[in-house]
Amino acid sequence: MKTSIATVTVSGTLPTKLAAIAAAGFDGIEIFEQDFLASDFTPAEVGRMVRDHGLQITLFQPFRDFEALPEPHRTRAFARAERKFELMTQLGTDLMLVCSTMHPAAMGGIDRMAQDFRDLGDLAARHGVRVGFEALCWGRHVFDHRDAWEVVRRADHRHVGLILDSFHTLARKIDPDTIRAIPGDRIFFVQLADAPAIDMDLLYWSRHFRNMPGEGDLDVTGFMRAVAATGYDGPLSLEIFNDQFRAGLPRMVAQDGHRSLIALMDAVLRGAEPALAPVALPPPAPVGRVEFIEFATTPAEAPALEALLDSAGFARAGAHVSKPVTLWRQGRANVLVNTGEAGFTHSTYLTHGTTVSEIALMVPDAQAAFARATGLLAQPHGEEPAAGELRIPAIRGVGGSVLRLLDEGADLAGIWQVDFAASPAELGAGITGIDHIGQTMAYDEMLSWSLFYTAIFDARKAPMVDVADPDGLVRSQAIRAGGLRVTLNGAEARHTLAGRFI
Repeated sequence: MKTSIATVTVSGTLPTKLAAIAAAGFDGIEIFEQDFLASDFTPAEVGRMVRDHGLQITLFQPFRDFEALPEPHRTRAFARAERKFELMTQLGTDLMLVCSTMHPAAMGGIDRMAQDFRDLGDLAARHGVRVGFEALCWGRHVFDHRDAWEVVRRADHRHVGLILDSFHTLARKIDPDTIRAIPGDRIFFVQLADAPAIDMDLLYWSRHFRNMPGEGDLDVTGFMRAVAATGYDGPLSLEIFNDQFRAGLPRMVAQDGHRSLIALMDAVLRGAEPALAPVALPPPAPVGRVEFIEFATTPAEAPALEALLDSAGFARAGAHVSKPVTLWRQGRANVLVNTGEAGFTHSTYLTHGTTVSEIALMVPDAQAAFARATGLLAQPHGEEPAAGELRIPAIRGVGGSVLRLLDEGADLAGIWQVDFAASPAELGAGITGIDHIGQTMAYDEMLSWSLFYTAIFDARKAPMVDVADPDGLVRSQAIRAGGLRVTLNGAEARHTLAGRFI
């Protein structure tokens, strides 16, 4: 799978965008003309800069208002196209996106448009480039990929192909299975985007609310299964217009994008009949339960935390065999209090104060869950255990915290016997386990962490809701993966109760 992302998806200057995209592991970029025009670099310099980052320019876009124009508009459109082809040669790319026209003078007519594209194909061939026709879902005459394909089919030119965009198909509720009848070699490029289910003007919806596959409500997986069935083997590219992403951290947005493509193709290949290709990642699995949570604190602050646990019915039930960590238990709820003054836990305390630094999840197969998580670009966390202690797979989670992965296998099931000197839990006040975990973050990180949980685990998300706070609004979304229930709280205002946790 060759992956690509439109430069418009990521914030920052062109060099910043390229660095973030390359660091996230993409193979190429769609260069959006405005990003190029806003830079001080020549086309040749931009091309070299892209290649120096180990990337290629998979697409140049957009070319607007081309087809079905009367004279003199038609001649002017071809003159514009020739200048773009010359620019593409300097950039070092061979494919240009032509989106369906919104020009008020456009006359429509499939045969007229096919002739325009046949002539454009001749011009493109002389420059050694290709053009792809995309149906904008708000297009004046062509707003359905089936009509765009008919134009391409009748044009019958090897330098003219179809470009598909999941948003344009799914936003109009067009059955994606209609794509299956299109020959894969006539599809020149595929763009992918999800979006929340909002009833609004299509253009405004597209320009402000697109998000990564898996972050919205559109059936991008069904769309991509239909594309895969055609035999298409070209780039899969993200074209995301989102105000939140344009104001976000470039590397986080780019990494989320790459993660979303890996998760999407995992779902596509896993559900294909017959199987399209071997599935590289272990399957997503539900979480059995939250096995423990660990607080990072200090010897001075630990007594207040432990007094709170005691008042809630927890009892001190043991300690770690080599670290200053005490175990508090009630039912199947295990809480660790770590007062270590070195290593990751102490760094967490110095950054956040007394806080939850680790969460341990019981899963069917810890190594498989770890392999899936790291395959989906989760950052592994590794601290060497002391001699005789368990090596527990772990990844970094929200706010730099750690997610430990345990299972009932011979090794990891013995955590309380190997790493702790522990006694059974007392009845306490009736708490039987850890019901859910609340995690607070800046609002612009919510989609990122929602994707993190739903891609790695067999998880489902509830609709996002607004929670009124006297000092502002908090967005909240619940995610459930078996016995793991997480509430993500996104704070936009610093003075809300949620905002004060960040």
